[in-house]
Amino acid sequence: MARAEHDPFAHIREATLKHRAKHGCGAYPYGNGPLLTALAAAHGAKRILELGCALGYTALSFSLGAPKAKIDTIERDPEHARLARENFASAGVEKSITVHEGDFAKVLPTLSAGYDIAFFDGNTPVPALHRRLHELLVTGGLLITANLNHGGTADAVYKDLFDGKTWRSALVNEEGETAISVKL
Repeated sequence: MARAEHDPFAHIREATLKHRAKHGCGAYPYGNGPLLTALAAAHGAKRILELGCALGYTALSFSLGAPKAKIDTIERDPEHARLARENFASAGVEKSITVHEGDFAKVLPTLSAGYDIAFFDGNTPVPALHRRLHELLVTGGLLITANLNHGGTADAVYKDLFDGKTWRSALVNEEGETAISVKL
């Protein structure tokens, strides 16, 4: 996890944790926003797709690394989407981040291909969603998949990411929770 002094959006991450504790909802902020910032900057991302917005911590992290990028983020909880939009406005990036409200499986078919980075942090990864992310990414695009240690369908996604046929993947933490994959 990133230290707060190196994370300009640590306060959003903390607000998300407090929100979850108060409401008992599924808003779990990703543990390392600065990693996402660095990946977006290193990749020169112009279009970024995020599945699982919560209160906007990771979308803000991506926007810092790729300030000219257009970011689409999907969130099914209307309250989380509202709070994320407020956080984007406070950070002055509301024109570059679009929040799509709804279920991933319903929103993804409405999006056009050409993303440089896709980030899945929406509970347990599902093979069908990851196949759609593969279609939406450009060749050489990055897929960052969190929650690979959840078991069940996450195990199938893990197997697909490391089969060497459609992705080149590496785990980025000891817990086996997050993989970074390059679309072949």
